[in-house]
Amino acid sequence: MGENGRVTSLGPGRPRIAPRRREGRTPRAEILDAAAELFTTQGYASTSTRGIADAVGIRQASLYHHFHAKDDILEALLEGTVSQPLELTEALRAEPAPAAVKLYALVRFDVAQLCAARWNLGALYLLPELRSPRFESFRRQRDELREHYERLAAEVVAEVVAEQGRASAPGVEVLPFRLVESVISIRSDEGRAPEYAERLIPDAVMQMLGRSGGDDVRAAAEELLARLGYPRAR
Repeated sequence: MGENGRVTSLGPGRPRIAPRRREGRTPRAEILDAAAELFTTQGYASTSTRGIADAVGIRQASLYHHFHAKDDILEALLEGTVSQPLELTEALRAEPAPAAVKLYALVRFDVAQLCAARWNLGALYLLPELRSPRFESFRRQRDELREHYERLAAEVVAEVVAEQGRASAPGVEVLPFRLVESVISIRSDEGRAPEYAERLIPDAVMQMLGRSGGDDVRAAAEELLARLGYPRAR
């Protein structure tokens, strides 16, 4: 049956028990969308795989065709928050642009994708379950992204010293990554993605590192992102 019937096909042997009701082009994407909503609204521990399946409109057995356990769904959602920024950092490595331009581009893109996500998945970073060995892969990826931020920030500080002869406060290179992730708290507090964050946070990072004259850096970063194939997320 189609959208007006009770059963639609998900593939051989996997009938859908209700009309399509989630965002996503594939059953896997629909599962992730439903889980993201439930994890961020009613809590990870309070959400069951049956509840996720019901929210999608599929049988629980069909969910297990795509994910073996609830932990696998959480891992996929978490890794989705860092995979694109990590890909961008690798692309930026080969670019001859100044570190300030590279860092601005990374911050702008990362903030934009955290804001553009339908659900505030970064809030899941605080789950106690993430401290278990099960999520070591995600923790390692997030640490890798943080290290990229800190390396670029240190390079920006060195550029400022070379160009202007003044240094930022010791240890300031650890702050840009934390400032980017402040979007997560802002979304939680305001109940929506902050419209101002995509420009304000990258500018604040530059000021924090002592880099003045933000317009030229901003324009160069936007040009760099466009050339690398990372259009604006919003």
